[in-house]
Amino acid sequence: MELERRRVLQIGGAIAAGAGLTGLTACSGGSGSGTSGAAGDRDKGKITVWSWQGPAAEMKALLPEFNKKYPDIAVTVEDIGNPAIWDKITTAMAAGGQGLADVLHIGVDYLPGYVEKFPNSLADLRAFGADSYRDAFAQGMWQTVSPRGERINALPWEANSGGFYYRADLFEQAGVDADALQTWDEAIEAGKKIKEKTGAYLLGIDKPASQPDAANFFQMLLQLQGAFYFNLDGEITLDSPEAVRAMTLIKTMNDAELVSDLAGGWNALMSSIKKGTAAVLPWPTWFGGIIEEQVPEEAGKWKVRLPPAVRRGGATAATVNSTHLAVAGSSKHQAAAWSFVEFVLTRPASQVSIYKGKGIAPALIKAYDDSVFHEPSAFFSGQKKGEIFLEALKAPSPAFNYTADYARALKVVTDAQSKVLLKGADPAKVLKEAADQLGKQTGRKVVR
Repeated sequence: MELERRRVLQIGGAIAAGAGLTGLTACSGGSGSGTSGAAGDRDKGKITVWSWQGPAAEMKALLPEFNKKYPDIAVTVEDIGNPAIWDKITTAMAAGGQGLADVLHIGVDYLPGYVEKFPNSLADLRAFGADSYRDAFAQGMWQTVSPRGERINALPWEANSGGFYYRADLFEQAGVDADALQTWDEAIEAGKKIKEKTGAYLLGIDKPASQPDAANFFQMLLQLQGAFYFNLDGEITLDSPEAVRAMTLIKTMNDAELVSDLAGGWNALMSSIKKGTAAVLPWPTWFGGIIEEQVPEEAGKWKVRLPPAVRRGGATAATVNSTHLAVAGSSKHQAAAWSFVEFVLTRPASQVSIYKGKGIAPALIKAYDDSVFHEPSAFFSGQKKGEIFLEALKAPSPAFNYTADYARALKVVTDAQSKVLLKGADPAKVLKEAADQLGKQTGRKVVR
């Protein structure tokens, strides 16, 4: 699910989505001011930061304020581009850290792979007092950066919750109360009425999986059930009852002709928004700004809520993607790098500034005390969408283990989904085949 979000940040799109999390103010814990050693001095040094366009620009904008506190730390923020940054990090790690930046911006789908393949490539942030921020971030975030509590690989930056953006005018025309939908089964029945009354589909999916993120919706349905492609031990759970339930919902929608085909990926999705093809866009926090950007003339026709539960009484909140800042294990200025990471991610004012600049939803809960997250949105019918997503970030949310084999998992999942959508295949059968295939490819145990 990271792929398209990153693409938007890469091109610097105006992302004005609201979200919620909290964090603590920057503190002088950990190494302490003036502490020197093998990791350098936390008040002095020359460090380089790797990121991509939107986030890189926002970190650059923070440098004058950072240098008021740390005048002797020289920071160079480099926009490596996305997806180029992933190959560049991998290449440098494979070379033992040669040429690697001091601070690395890493997505949740890449972090476990780097840690598994290159165990010493990232510094353990416990040495700098990162433990003091354990409760500062949205639920589930800490287990993502510190899976077993043995080390802290990074600090959370961005956290996006699953959302349910919808055309309120189409729901009203069909006589459907969107807020009353408690489950996706009810959403399917509503979709039938909407299709009959307005001609609009319920939602869209890239049926032939022309892009890896074709599985976004399936993955969100999984995460709403607290499930994923792997369990926290890295074992494959691809054909779990939760996965079968999620794929069965997708098949039911498709069989009822409620799913438009977004073959072509991102461009097809943007075209669909402009044409009003679908009544619902089940996308994360950050996507609200994309809708505003694409159809500004539709202000007041849109609303947003958290998605319905997969099963009655189930969760409606799930953190579906996130990004993090890590310190390279090869850095000679780890302490100074930590000072920068701490300033950017644990200081509410920094996160508020970044949100105002690019709409990047912070994982830091304390940041949401700022009024910018509680303002009504004219585009979204006066709703305080920041508060809606804050509710999700405060809700219980498990960590998900993407492992080093997430890309392989995506491939077998999207292939399975395409068989369901294009050939009417049985969800349980294709998911079992996908799980077995992934097990053979990776050597991981399939749990049933």
